[in-house]
Amino acid sequence: MFRGKNYQESAKLIDRAVQYDPQDAMDLVIKASKAKFDETVELHIKLGVDSRHADQQVRGAIVLPHGTGKTKRVLVFCKPEREEEAKAAGADFVGGQELVQKIQSENWFDYDVVVATPDMMGVVGRLGRVLGPKGLMPSPKSGTVSPDVGKAVTEIKAGKVEYRLDKTNIIHCPIGKVSFGADKLVENYNALISAVIKAKPAAAKGQYIRSCVAASTMGPGVKINAAKAQA
Repeated sequence: MFRGKNYQESAKLIDRAVQYDPQDAMDLVIKASKAKFDETVELHIKLGVDSRHADQQVRGAIVLPHGTGKTKRVLVFCKPEREEEAKAAGADFVGGQELVQKIQSENWFDYDVVVATPDMMGVVGRLGRVLGPKGLMPSPKSGTVSPDVGKAVTEIKAGKVEYRLDKTNIIHCPIGKVSFGADKLVENYNALISAVIKAKPAAAKGQYIRSCVAASTMGPGVKINAAKAQA
């Protein structure tokens, strides 16, 4: 696979055989970021579980101490009497049946997160085939099905991220922007890795965190020694 000149220069800064402490790793991610825009820093955590088994799923949500650097557009499904509460908390789109029809008829996806009150899930459930594959379906586990719609929206706007296993047993999750600096990125990393460790399924056997890599959008990956976090 051909890599650009910037990527090749950045890759020289990193020893691929080394697992760095979080602080050193974030310093390297920032140094290796050569793009002309403020790159997102993502964490990729490979877990020693099998996502095909229901009792080995790892999923949850957490508000990062310093947010993600991106303001998410939030769509809320609620009854008319809750709409003002949702709007006051910062929801970008609020409604009920009419928004379900808009999504179905117009293939409308101008939002990043969908929140629903429990009494709306009968209506929202019809969108499962549309929202599910895009990872937008509200769920109690991620805090996006909530009777406290104001709190749910406020947390998402403050930098709440959802983490979940993909089919290869890896969690991919943003932890901020390069412009945050290493200290803030480390604090966000610590918050996320702690949440993932707390979410360890009882059925998981052997080494739980197999590998942990941080990378900016266009930069090379930097391995992090996550053993200390597991200790």
